[in-house]
Amino acid sequence: KRFGDFTAVDNISFKVRKGEIFGLLGANGAGKSTTFRMLCGLTGVDGGTLEVAGCNLRYSPVAARRRLGFVAQKFSLYTDLNVMDNLEFFGGAYGLHGRKLADRIKWALESFSLKDFSTMSTAKLPLGYKRRLSMACALLHEPDILFLDEATSGADPMARREFWARIIGLADSGVTVIITTHFLDEAEYCDRMVIMMDGMIPAAGTPDEIRKL
Repeated sequence: KRFGDFTAVDNISFKVRKGEIFGLLGANGAGKSTTFRMLCGLTGVDGGTLEVAGCNLRYSPVAARRRLGFVAQKFSLYTDLNVMDNLEFFGGAYGLHGRKLADRIKWALESFSLKDFSTMSTAKLPLGYKRRLSMACALLHEPDILFLDEATSGADPMARREFWARIIGLADSGVTVIITTHFLDEAEYCDRMVIMMDGMIPAAGTPDEIRKL
């Protein structure tokens, strides 16, 4: 991926297995966020081959997006809507309707302890509950792959532990999780990861393998 004369992501290559927790680890400017956005179909690719969930993102981005869930680092839901409105909107955007949508919203409210906040303006939610709502919206359509962009940034230790317990449970159920993070301790939860620097990958493997490099 290039921006003018600057190469943000430089001829990297990796594969992620089904049901795996895969990490992109690196400092700001390393290229991980650009890589992440390309994998989600949010940023175009200037060269190479990119497949997600069996779909070529250069030619079938819409088909790929239907199988993905995405949680941004910055809260990106509609703050002028309440919790229930956001769930209904995103469920509809993912093609859910009728009984299926109602069942998935009920699941989201119960699983993420959002029942008591269903009529609250999203703008007034505490940070931890905003993160829960973002995750709930991303999982409504039961995606094959969940993308998490520094999803625990700013969270307290207890919230981070709760978050990772949920992620491990999702991976155990067969959902593939791809996450960007700055935190080395969080990288320990990953089955495999790549370390990015200057748009390249100087190290890849399991946490144990990388520690031995």
